[in-house]
Amino acid sequence: MQMSDQKEIAADPATVYAALLSPEMLMACVPGAKEVTGSAEDGFEATVTQKVGPVKATFKGKVTLSDLVENEKLTIAGEGKGGAAGFAKGGAVVTLTASETGTLLAYDVEARVGGKLAQLGSRLIDGFAKKMADQFFTNLQQALAPVEDEGESDTATEVEEKTGWLKKITGRS
Repeated sequence: MQMSDQKEIAADPATVYAALLSPEMLMACVPGAKEVTGSAEDGFEATVTQKVGPVKATFKGKVTLSDLVENEKLTIAGEGKGGAAGFAKGGAVVTLTASETGTLLAYDVEARVGGKLAQLGSRLIDGFAKKMADQFFTNLQQALAPVEDEGESDTATEVEEKTGWLKKITGRS
């Protein structure tokens, strides 16, 4: 299966790049993520539970990052095993380009599945993969979106809460 798309994110490329390297942000954005540990340098280990058609499985896998060009590009490779449900392997090339409203994130994905998952058929798998990718990037957009002033709320506190993860991983204040 191959898939390409692009999404507009309301944050600068440096913020989006840092988010893609953060296990906390990945945990918040990957649909069904139960655990994400590791680092960009050593790779991430993840546990994700998903239901694809009639097959529900918990996948445990490893994700590695390569071809890192700070604030511009990275390559993601991953492999997960879901027991009797089968396996999933894949990779993605992600590019970040500054735009008028933040960052244009483009991705090209190639993935394979095996076991019971492969028996579901390519239409179901392709639809599920597109839904997962769309949900991930929607979650990323929401997590990085600037906080609107909602009248009585303390906007500075809300911005601090949303960007706290970035300060935590970069050490910047």
